[in-house]
Amino acid sequence: MSLMQPLRSAAALLAVCGTIMAVQVVQAATGDPHEWLDRMTSAVETTNYEGTVIRITGGKAEALKVFHTVADGVIREKLIAQEGDGLEIIRNGNEVHCILPERQSVLVEAWNDQSTLFSTLPSSDIRFGNEYDVIIVREDRVAGRKTMLIAIRPHDEYRFGHRIWLDKGTGFPLQTQLIDAEGQALAQVKFAEITFDKKILASDLAPSYDIENFKWYNPPRREVTQVVESPWEVDDPPLGFRMISMHEEILPGSEKTVAHLLFSDGLANVSVFITANDGNSFAKTSNVGASNSYSILINNYRVTAVGEVPPATVERFATSTRLR
Repeated sequence: MSLMQPLRSAAALLAVCGTIMAVQVVQAATGDPHEWLDRMTSAVETTNYEGTVIRITGGKAEALKVFHTVADGVIREKLIAQEGDGLEIIRNGNEVHCILPERQSVLVEAWNDQSTLFSTLPSSDIRFGNEYDVIIVREDRVAGRKTMLIAIRPHDEYRFGHRIWLDKGTGFPLQTQLIDAEGQALAQVKFAEITFDKKILASDLAPSYDIENFKWYNPPRREVTQVVESPWEVDDPPLGFRMISMHEEILPGSEKTVAHLLFSDGLANVSVFITANDGNSFAKTSNVGASNSYSILINNYRVTAVGEVPPATVERFATSTRLR
């Protein structure tokens, strides 16, 4: 037998494997990505699960044990930090208790997001058009389960992209990434292991600590007043962003009123806050993880735009804010 024969056989085998993989990619790409997003939205809102998730933001990784159940539309959830100070977050509907065992403290907050882990996911009615393309990339595996990778790609530099790995059986997002213009992940949530439809007991959702003698903190909530018409407007927002709400807030612990204009393109959100300048210095730009902000003085008012969008986006919102 010639020495070349095994090489030819190996080359043929590689060619066959390559063909099979190519067929799998083509088959994956034949699905409807919007149907997958519909399945994802339903799964996030209704699925009971227990698992361990790795969350990475700003290059910092943290592992969380998660118990999550939904009954009659009410979310009950417990997240336990697996490292560090043993932080626990317990959610019952819109009330959240952040337990800090080292400080023997409990911070009570209101939380209106539908998902603690997945607050930035696109909704099923996201408007894809001039702003984004959405495609099915390929089949993949996450946490030992088969997934479908969905890519959401912006058309310009004013918004980030997304990659979402959806469980093929349930549509649940097992991994999500927020992507910058260079294709790098700015933030990531990834399940290391997960069990679906497991019965979550009341004991699973209870605090792991005796908190009877902990100090409880209930920060004053913002007083929100709806505004029919604001004297402020953003006259040159990036293409696709629309104002979806406008109201005033009285900041806790003060009588200062802040105008809040909220804009969305169906996926990315930008908030514009406007308040009278108090003479104190402030940072013009700031960054926390994937969130950016830009502040500027306009007619002796401080205007700050903030959102999980590129720096150029918040700068454009702030600098194009005007009195009517």
